[in-house]
Amino acid sequence: MTVMKSTLGAAAVLALSAVAALAEPAIIYDIGGKYDKSFNEAAFHGAEKWAKETGKKYREFQIQTQAQRSQALRQLAQMGANPIVMTGFAFADTLDKVAPDYPKTKFVIVDSVVKEPNVESIVFHEEQGSYLVGMLAAMASKTGTVGFIGGMDIPLIRKFECGYAQGVKAVAPKDKVIGNMTGTTPSAWNDPVKGGELAKAQMSQGADVVFAAAGGTGIGVLQSMADAGKLGIGVDSNQDYLHPGHVLTSMVKRVDVAVYNAFKEGKNVKPGVKVMGLSNNGVDYSYDQYNKKLITPEMKAKVDAAKKEIIDGKIKVHDYMTDNKCPVQID
Repeated sequence: MTVMKSTLGAAAVLALSAVAALAEPAIIYDIGGKYDKSFNEAAFHGAEKWAKETGKKYREFQIQTQAQRSQALRQLAQMGANPIVMTGFAFADTLDKVAPDYPKTKFVIVDSVVKEPNVESIVFHEEQGSYLVGMLAAMASKTGTVGFIGGMDIPLIRKFECGYAQGVKAVAPKDKVIGNMTGTTPSAWNDPVKGGELAKAQMSQGADVVFAAAGGTGIGVLQSMADAGKLGIGVDSNQDYLHPGHVLTSMVKRVDVAVYNAFKEGKNVKPGVKVMGLSNNGVDYSYDQYNKKLITPEMKAKVDAAKKEIIDGKIKVHDYMTDNKCPVQID
């Protein structure tokens, strides 16, 4: 359903200027790849759902270098794409500079806030969904030690980690939570080999359930856990199907819904900040045919009760982004 799919680098972006301007929505995927089976792929599914339902077309671009962020945004805006959706906090600085130059174009950024009059910023309560999968991890663990492996070491991923640890401790206060980050550069999102190595290191310390919030790197984590007969936890997209019986659950972050809604609203996208959490189906834990044998009725009842209490405000999950101190210990 797409009219432009480019992964050829800067030359391909510049070639966009030769295409006739069309008022179609567009999406730019971050480094890590459209088919990362996680964050970017969720965005792709949202775009595809819109295309299939409407019969309309959209434009897409997958960046491979930092320099392409600005090039892609400017060329798509000049072509008349509207709105232009981008996945990932790393677009924030670039969008802050580009958006004022195209006041008639609506931009949508997922996972960061850009305060421009033509930008909609979509952020999530990742800590809420992470809390729920943390509860499940604690209930499923036989060793009393669980792990977390993040991608790039940034406050957003610490937010996942802290929410997860809070959920673990809510069920088993004495359980140990081991935390590791893959790296400090964007390459940390696409290093499944290192993800697998970190998972093995955590298992050597006793972890038998590991939550990976690391984009494509997480694929290596889930593979290592499955190979060892242990349990992994997926992120962003529902990854339960990757290793049936060895993916306990996935912390589903509805990036697909965010993109679908933006495309549906089109040029009528409303600037400002939109927050998605448990109360509006922005995050959740997965439960399907691939993992239902791993989650007992008792486990599901407990996590569903906690979900309701979070929505009702009875359980308040600490948000690391508002206070960079996690109230529970992470080793």
